[in-house]
Amino acid sequence: MTLWKSKKSNPILALLLLLAASLIGLLFLPPIPQDQSYHAFADQRTIFGVPNFWNVVSNIPFIAVGAVGLWQLRRNAAINVLFLGILLTGFGSAYYHLNPNDGTLFWDRLPMAISFMAILANVIEEQVDLKAGAVLLWPLIAVGVFSLLVWRWTGDLRLYGWVQFFPAVGLILLFLLFPPAYSGASSWLIAAAFYALAKLFEFYDHAIYSLGSILSGHTLKHIAAALACFVVLEHFRRRRPGT
Repeated sequence: MTLWKSKKSNPILALLLLLAASLIGLLFLPPIPQDQSYHAFADQRTIFGVPNFWNVVSNIPFIAVGAVGLWQLRRNAAINVLFLGILLTGFGSAYYHLNPNDGTLFWDRLPMAISFMAILANVIEEQVDLKAGAVLLWPLIAVGVFSLLVWRWTGDLRLYGWVQFFPAVGLILLFLLFPPAYSGASSWLIAAAFYALAKLFEFYDHAIYSLGSILSGHTLKHIAAALACFVVLEHFRRRRPGT
């Protein structure tokens, strides 16, 4: 029994050290301010009286995926928090895009931060230890919320940047180092790929919109990110113990 506990504690300790080291590493980076040009999205059309129409309505898939996840997957806190975060991301992002500014952006990013941390907790549960993921869920969410408060108080996005990108790095490392406890674990990597595509669409917002002025890169970002959430939803629907 003692040996088993030791084997289980080693990867958990390594994970905690990685978390701590990455957070400490932020102190050596310069502060990251919010670029105000971020709010100048390519597609600013008003349709049916809705400003920035396509960037607003393209959040509906988040609401749909989050609602279905909450309705069908009442399994544990980490899963519930994840789909609640996805649902609220749809509303928060729509609210932001009605009037893009730093104040409304806070409410867009807050549920996203919660979702990112819930994803990390879920992957820890599946790849490392069920109990460890459950225990780490709430401290991770606290870090996610605190990262947005730090931005609001100081204008520095370093911690939020960690919240947004560390789960993706941690996900890849956990899949390389530990065998999955459930089938379909590759779904997490597919979801990460869709999210990477979403960030690419976001970066080329104006360039994509210039190709016929049909849809902008930011609108496509929402669609790709929602597809990532849908892949995660299907993973939880279909997963079974074992690989």
